[in-house]
Parts: sequence; C-alpha cells; structure tokens
Amino acid sequence: MAEPTKKTIPPYVKAIAGSLGGIVEASCLQPIDVIKTRLQLDRTTTYKGIVHCGVTVARTEGVRALWKGLTPFATHLTLKYALRMGSNAVLQSAFKDPETGHISNRDRLLSGFGAGVLEALVIVTPFEVVKIRLQQQKGLSPEHLKYKGPIHCARMIIREEGILGLWAGAAPTVMRNGPNQAAMFTAKNAFDSILWKKREGDGRVLQPWQSMISGFLAGTAGPVCTGPFDVVKTRLMAQSRSGNGLKYRGMFHAISTIYAEEGLLALWKGLLPRLMRIPPGQAIMWGVADQVIGFYERRYLHNAPL
Repeated sequence: MAEPTKKTIPPYVKAIAGSLGGIVEASCLQPIDVIKTRLQLDRTTTYKGIVHCGVTVARTEGVRALWKGLTPFATHLTLKYALRMGSNAVLQSAFKDPETGHISNRDRLLSGFGAGVLEALVIVTPFEVVKIRLQQQKGLSPEHLKYKGPIHCARMIIREEGILGLWAGAAPTVMRNGPNQAAMFTAKNAFDSILWKKREGDGRVLQPWQSMISGFLAGTAGPVCTGPFDVVKTRLMAQSRSGNGLKYRGMFHAISTIYAEEGLLALWKGLLPRLMRIPPGQAIMWGVADQVIGFYERRYLHNAPL
C-alpha cells in the first residue's frame, strides 16, 4: 500500500513569509541600493568608491537622500518576495513526486528559474524603473526635481514614454533574475541540508542565525555571474525616452557600447555594493521567512506546542 501523500506547506504561507522578510530587508539595506545605483550611473568617476559615494550623497544632499526610493523599493520587495516564494512553491509542487514529495535538483533549478522570470516581468522591471529614475535625481528640493515621488514618476513615464516605458530593461532583468533565483533556491536548500541537516517538512525550525548563514551563502553566486545584466538593466531603465534619441538601443547594444567606451570591468560596476546588499538581504529575508514557515510547520503540520 502506498504511503499517504506527504503534507506540504501551502504556497500562500511561503508568499506571506517572503513579503514579511522583504519589509525588514528593505528598511535595513536601502542606502546600499542607492549607492549601487549611483555608482552604476557614474560615467565621469564622480564617486571614488562605495564609502566616498555614500559620504558624498549624505554631505551634498542630506542623509535622507540615502533612503531615496524607499517607498517603491519596500513595496517592490514585499510584492517581489511574495510572488517569488509563492510561485516557486507552486512550481515545485508541480514537479514533486506525488507520493514521496521528493524533487530533483534539476526541477528545483527550473522552479527557481521560472519564479525569477515571473517576478522580473510582473514586479521587478516596472518598480525598478521608477526606483532608478528617483535615485538618479540629485538633491532633495521637490521644486528642482523632475519626479516628485513614485506615483508622479510612474505617471510621467507613462505620459512621456508610453506604458512600455515602465518595462525598459525587461530583457536584462529576466536574464538576471531567472538564473539568480534558480541558483538561490537550490543553494539555500543545499546549505540547509549540508550545514544544519534540515529538510522541508521535517518539523524542525532553524534558529534565525542558521537561516541567515544559509541565506547569505545562497545569495553570493548570482551577483557575480549576472553583474553585466544588472549594469545594462540600470542603464536602460535610467535613460528617458522623451528626449531626441537613446544612447542604448537594447540589451546587446548597451553591452557592446559600455564595453567599447568604458572597458570590460565597467560591466561589473556596482558589484561590491551588490555583494554588500544581496547576500545580507537574503540573510535578513530568510531569517524572517524561515521563522514564519517554521511556525506554520510546527503548528499546523506537526501539531507541536508553540
């Protein structure tokens, strides 16, 4: 007689867990994201490095400038993680063996890739276009800024460039997020198993510091491999279509232009702040999300006392 189907955590629980982790992550790490964007858009070497960029922005524009774009960033992360965690859970459920609940590493990679592509098209691209347009503006006085806030920015882009202006840089965003999430979900599961002997559905809840270590390690490979796509994404999103012409006509044209004008290493501009933001961000997100998922596991799947 076959074993009963193994109980699994519903996708909506993972979506809620991811969104709560996203709120905490955004609040902690927004300044690093602002610095990364400024460095990637810096073609005249105004900033000498991460620290100099941060100090310069704070001195010339005020400390609050380091939290520019926080509203769209926090909303973006909350929705992105909800969609990422939920869609990954749905895709993994489709790939899992119905009797044993087992999923192969190949199918885990495909689930993560699918979740990354979906989040890139539905959430990441339009939110990052708005965030980058806000972050590239220098100064804090509203009367001197083209975009007065996230809603005004989105409306201006739609009015001047059409609705597709919000999806500028969609191709490199997909090329960045798909592989990133394929690697991240697979690596997170592997580190949980190798370091802590933790398997999903076993009723064990990792300590927050254990989840943070696994999340940090899982978040390191993607930025190095997909750095050029992140730089190209930022350049494409930052340029306005309301002018007489576009410097970059698409993803491949942007890559070749940046390489010709600025050299190969320019395609990895902002890598250090990405490494300062993404692995710690994954650490924070998983530290929160695993506690929410663990609570559900113990309370509803295993009926353990709280």
